[in-house]
Amino acid sequence: MAVKAMGWAHSFRMSQGVRAGREWTRERLQTLPWATAEPDTVDAVVLAVSELITNAHIHAHSDAHLVLTWDGDCLHVSVHDEDPTLPRQREPEPSEASGRGVAIVRKLADEWAMRCQRHGKTVTACFRPADPEGRSAG
Repeated sequence: MAVKAMGWAHSFRMSQGVRAGREWTRERLQTLPWATAEPDTVDAVVLAVSELITNAHIHAHSDAHLVLTWDGDCLHVSVHDEDPTLPRQREPEPSEASGRGVAIVRKLADEWAMRCQRHGKTVTACFRPADPEGRSAG
């Protein structure tokens, strides 16, 4: 069996904000066969992208390099920034406005991983739609 994969990559400068990342991601996801039938999965991916780009901008003080890869089973969402410090899950006070990004991504994704690299780190989250072929759509 041949492995088919498709993917997209884009860099988001700190000045662009996370909104551009959310919109870009949503546009790419609409080309996948399961997107229409699984709006909750699409929303989960977009929220995870938002959190990961925010972390790159705020904590790493870095542009965010986003790669989306669909392999027929899992949508891999990878965000690379230039800070090698791995994110850690915090327990923020209820009144704190930030500190929940890692917990949100962990909750939304089917799998996730972090990896230090020569110039920074990459955080990858995997999302598996219930019907990858989109057969139940329509």
